[in-house]
Amino acid sequence: MPSVTGKRVLVVGGAGFIGSHLVDRLIAERPASLVVVDNYYLGRDENLAGARKALPTLRVYRIDASDLASMQQVVRSEKISVAFNLAVIPLPASLDYPAWTVRTNVDITLALCEVARGGDLETLVHFSSSEAYGSAQYVPMDEKHPTVPTTPYAASKAACDEIVRTYAETFGIDTLIVRPFNNVGPRQNDRTFAGVIPIVARRLRDKEPIEVFGDGAQTRDYTYVEDTAEAAVRLYETEQAHGQAINVATGHELSVNELVARILGLLGKPDHPIIHTAARPADVRRHCGDVRRLKELTGFAPAPISDERLRATLEWYERSDRG
Repeated sequence: MPSVTGKRVLVVGGAGFIGSHLVDRLIAERPASLVVVDNYYLGRDENLAGARKALPTLRVYRIDASDLASMQQVVRSEKISVAFNLAVIPLPASLDYPAWTVRTNVDITLALCEVARGGDLETLVHFSSSEAYGSAQYVPMDEKHPTVPTTPYAASKAACDEIVRTYAETFGIDTLIVRPFNNVGPRQNDRTFAGVIPIVARRLRDKEPIEVFGDGAQTRDYTYVEDTAEAAVRLYETEQAHGQAINVATGHELSVNELVARILGLLGKPDHPIIHTAARPADVRRHCGDVRRLKELTGFAPAPISDERLRATLEWYERSDRG
């Protein structure tokens, strides 16, 4: 059975939201070494503060993961066996900078596939996105759901999945595609291109109306970030999962309106003003993941977001604002 224990492991995008939680989870598996590559476009050094304390030997390279020569140098010098690729230009950026988003995401994936093709990696674990599916044609959305991306970001993620799949098919590299649905939790970017919970938290802090794009009835399958990290490690440790693309979700959908109402209720601010603005271009209407394959393979499936975890996330943003 594959295991990261005793392996030399690389997390690309490891200073970011999901990446830093994955770093924390991997430390518990006692790898021989753990290395992070991040260009800090969205990553933050403070996201790795706990990891540095838990693993003082953690090494961080501030480089562009789309640069093949740089990635080859890191992988070879650090003698990396397993790479987890989470580096990405996010969806909102693709609405303003579509060509750059697509090129960068594809080039990151190509660089890592080329490193693997050259024999410098034992396994490449690539993080996809539920956005590759587009809006749900049926629910729950299983791994056979058609990929009909609706934004340049989504198209780049679908393309990256195909690049990984075809490199595995053509060159025999060992791969695994983890396909998360919408993640929430501490450390999610709250600056440019922020997600819905950081945006709500910031507007509450600034005593501004909460902005909801469109009618707010669009749904997402919100997954707690620590569960995504847990699923990724378990999938890597499951040999039968390799060579596949596997959903990581809860199987429960929640509208943006419902999420905002829950947040306001938890904070005791049910009457805080909400405004609806124009819908985001090409926004998916409905997402709800089928996680039966994940559970069959690993015995694990993320739970729907609890009030406790939602409250912990909001408290993290409050602490972050204060200091």
